[in-house]
Amino acid sequence: MPIQTEPVTINLGPQHPSTHGVFRLRVTFDGELVLDVEPIFGYLHRGTEKLAEERTYVQIVTLTDRLDYVASMTNNQAYTRAVEKLSCIDVPERAQYLRGITAELQRIASHLISTGFLLQEMGTFGGTPLMYCFRERERILDMFEMLCGARITVSYMRPGGVTQDAPPEFWEALAVFTRDMPGYIDDLEGLISDNEVVLARTRDVGILSDELAVAGSVTGPMLRASGVQWDLRKADPYEIYDRVEFDVPIGATGDTFDRYIVRVQEMRESVRIIEQCVEQIPGGPVRSDAPFFMRPPAGDAYAAVEAPKGELGFYLVSDGGISPYRCKIRSPSFINMNVLKDMLVGWKMGDLIIIFGSTDIVMGEVDR
Repeated sequence: MPIQTEPVTINLGPQHPSTHGVFRLRVTFDGELVLDVEPIFGYLHRGTEKLAEERTYVQIVTLTDRLDYVASMTNNQAYTRAVEKLSCIDVPERAQYLRGITAELQRIASHLISTGFLLQEMGTFGGTPLMYCFRERERILDMFEMLCGARITVSYMRPGGVTQDAPPEFWEALAVFTRDMPGYIDDLEGLISDNEVVLARTRDVGILSDELAVAGSVTGPMLRASGVQWDLRKADPYEIYDRVEFDVPIGATGDTFDRYIVRVQEMRESVRIIEQCVEQIPGGPVRSDAPFFMRPPAGDAYAAVEAPKGELGFYLVSDGGISPYRCKIRSPSFINMNVLKDMLVGWKMGDLIIIFGSTDIVMGEVDR
């Protein structure tokens, strides 16, 4: 005999440990069934875009680290490319390769965090996959520390190149990492991909169709998991990506499992890209002679990169001064949430946390 229930609206977050930071969902349930979802954010808003209008073009690099603080290298890359486009600055070839290597290391680190916490939100294995992911991420952060002395908020890139060349110990650590990482990815997949708990909770759960993904301007692994083969590194190559060979993994159904497996496959491709960069990198300077107090000519420019979470772009407007007149950020974490309601309605409470986790957002980038 069915039990009569009435819809009830509850808040998940902003303090809930499975809401990825200070994020709040107002959810209407009928029993366990999700009837409606309203994402509410802004609790972490720091006014980054407005702060950028009061700082020099070089000083703004430090602000970009605090957006997606799980992938600060690619934030640096997107911003510096916008400044270089606005100012017509050329980047030395060696610096381009260093940017490519660090961006792909950052992609691996970001996907490791996404994968580890997705499994943690399922409550599986007592945290073992998360610790495995943290272990490999630590090796990447060690290499970042060799490059610039910082691990999370790196500020390594500058308009015109990077702050300094890589020391010898970086190349030694990178060689060991690229040798070992494919085996560690195999171990991670062996632990996760065929596990019956994981399959039961991710297969055909939270399906995002290709039509809805495109209509919602979704980018990154979420879009590719829905079967759309779109990657800026292929569609609009920048820096070194037209000189290396790599594949763009795509999913079949756009479910939670596809979003997980696409990120795992992208880690393999990132290792492949790094190995080619190490083989090809030339000698020479790592930064062009750009002034600290830059004064780009009046005008505007937009530049984007394929960040771990999708298309990350910076739109800058110059009035000829030492600070941008306007700075606007296209953050994939924010835009990918366009389809969150469509992905959650009709599923159960337990599914909601897993589906939301598979979107892989960082609130610093959502609130900006």
